[in-house]
Amino acid sequence: QVQLVESGGGLVQAGGSLRLACAASGTIFSLRAMGWYRQAPGKQREMVASITSGSIPNYANAVRGRFTISRDNAKNTVYLQMNSLKPEDTAVYYCNFRDYIYNWGQGTQVTVSS
Repeated sequence: QVQLVESGGGLVQAGGSLRLACAASGTIFSLRAMGWYRQAPGKQREMVASITSGSIPNYANAVRGRFTISRDNAKNTVYLQMNSLKPEDTAVYYCNFRDYIYNWGQGTQVTVSS
């Protein structure tokens, strides 16, 4: 049974930083490309960053240069370091596999005040 648990969200001022973590279990994590997704109220869910099993990252244009995705295979965890946060980054952030999406978890709320 695959389980993905997000953590690290919170309320920050514009320009601030947060570090999200996603702990995975029930899968061979080291062999999977992972992604971070977000969904803001009234908007479609979108991928903001992904990382291959070999740690090659990719970013949505909206977050490129501000967010950094990384992974620690020994901890079965993928991270999203978010810097220079903007109010438009406010959303629920989810992790999942990049290529084959499993059931969405609860996500973690990120709120950026202006």
